[in-house]
Amino acid sequence: MPAPIRKAVFPVAGLGTRFLPATKAMPKEMLTVVDRPVIQHVVDEASSAGIEHFIFVTGRNKGVIEDHFDKQVELEAVLRERGKTAELEALARDLPGPGQTSFTRQQAPLGLGHAVWCARDLVGNEPFALLLPDVLVQTEGKSCLAQMLELYAKTGGNVIAVEETDPEELHNYGVVSVGPGAGAAFPVTGMVEKPAPGTAPSNLTIMGRYILQPEIFDILAGQTRGAGDEIQITDAMLALLAKQPFHAFKYAGRSFDCGSKVGFLTANVAFALKREEIRVAFYDELKKLI
Repeated sequence: MPAPIRKAVFPVAGLGTRFLPATKAMPKEMLTVVDRPVIQHVVDEASSAGIEHFIFVTGRNKGVIEDHFDKQVELEAVLRERGKTAELEALARDLPGPGQTSFTRQQAPLGLGHAVWCARDLVGNEPFALLLPDVLVQTEGKSCLAQMLELYAKTGGNVIAVEETDPEELHNYGVVSVGPGAGAAFPVTGMVEKPAPGTAPSNLTIMGRYILQPEIFDILAGQTRGAGDEIQITDAMLALLAKQPFHAFKYAGRSFDCGSKVGFLTANVAFALKREEIRVAFYDELKKLI
């Protein structure tokens, strides 16, 4: 029986340069999709999958993220005074419990692998989930991470969510090579970060959801810089693949790259159309624009 996944790591130290000037003073993770910050959507996914401890790897000027996952005493007092019961209940529902959040600092932008390594002492010697806050996943049923955990319960080891990508875009992503699979799961035989055009081993790209064993931290401790002159998590996973099994999982759902303007705007439309209280009115306005 694989060890349970209790903790999730959220790397939120990025500068968000693609959204300047909006992100000059506000973290990109606090940009809203409909009425919830992007990071709240990702934490919701982890929470719905049963994650108990939320670990944020932050950088400078990210204090508002910590404030978001804390009580706002003055705001709650005003809402209570004005009888805003529904709003109070929503705030309480989204708030992690005491001791369920931890924050650590990545002092320099040295890559995703380095950000994950910064969480090593908070994760400890147990498997963990890694969720990239730039990526939102919309599903009809169980969340992407919940689907991955079901596979992990059967296979153990490490699990990477993947999706099929246009061959012309493969050089922008981490790409896996896989062996024969069963259903939506495939054994990983190799992986490469941002392959040169025409050299990708498949069209399956890593999309920002991982279940990793703690041995990844020992590898990251000595990992040299790779693509983009950064410490890449893909390179560390490739080294771990020589010692432990990895499975690629084609989840049921659709992802949105909220690190890009088009992906962010598309996510707003997709998530708004799923909200019963605004769906019809919003759809009518979209038709007028189109």
